[in-house]
Amino acid sequence: QVRLVESGGGMVQPGGSLRLSCAASRSIFSTYHMGWFRQGPGKERELVSSISPGGSTNYAESVKGRFTISRDNAENTVTLQMNSLKPEDTAVYYCSARYILSMTFNSWGQGTQVTVSS
Repeated sequence: QVRLVESGGGMVQPGGSLRLSCAASRSIFSTYHMGWFRQGPGKERELVSSISPGGSTNYAESVKGRFTISRDNAENTVTLQMNSLKPEDTAVYYCSARYILSMTFNSWGQGTQVTVSS
């Protein structure tokens, strides 16, 4: 498994931006898919975005056009740029890793709180 540490959460007004970062304990280049999940109050954990080792990306419909995921394989980091934030984006955001031959994300960070409120 990979140890993951998130940073960059906080409180922002609607329409604002935040940038989340995730640092991995070892090289993630070409071996792990990386993802950002979130769990809002009273909600199930959901996949927000993922990025393959080759850089292919996927986004939940609710964040398309607002969020951008990227990875730096040299620095072992994954970033989620969140723009035009809405109150419904309020959640704990988790970084996760899925080994390239695995079907499930099974390495998790501790989570970082994002609160969007006026």
